[in-house]
Amino acid sequence: MRVVPTELPGILLIEPDVHVDSRGFFLETYHAQKYHELGLTLPFVQDNHSRSVHGTVRGLHLQVRRPQAKLVRVVEGEVYDVAVDVRHGSPTFGRWVGLVLSADRFQQCYIPFGFAHGFSVLSPAAQIEYKCTELYDPSDELGIAWNDPALSIDWRVDPPLLSEKDRRHRPLAELMDRLPRF
Repeated sequence: MRVVPTELPGILLIEPDVHVDSRGFFLETYHAQKYHELGLTLPFVQDNHSRSVHGTVRGLHLQVRRPQAKLVRVVEGEVYDVAVDVRHGSPTFGRWVGLVLSADRFQQCYIPFGFAHGFSVLSPAAQIEYKCTELYDPSDELGIAWNDPALSIDWRVDPPLLSEKDRRHRPLAELMDRLPRF
């Protein structure tokens, strides 16, 4: 397994060992001991799976009182996965990183506490699975506007397909008093 740090501390691109032969492939998508050796020691308590069509943008989401770290992977298609630093006092507050994740490359993205998460679908369809370190609590969720001009995220799709909930999110600057402190 290879780990590639990104320009934002804590956001990791993980490239698992993939064994390919004439029958297909095999890989470990999670191995507690190996991930602990990388410093990813928090227990995962919930797995999520979503499927979306081309042009979909989901996000930007985070939980406030019960923050979630996430381990994201794509099992069909290709997405542009985005994490935004929302940690008060962080030298990279408000900065974001985007990574293309695809089923063909088997890469994973680890997103620690203090980051909002979202993705856009670049392929005709995509399925994403992600592990979370906290249970989902809709009353604890906070959303940041996908098109916040201060963030200037290029989602690589136009026009985006959005849920009504994601359309209503406000810019990061309007949410300062609701953001978690780490």
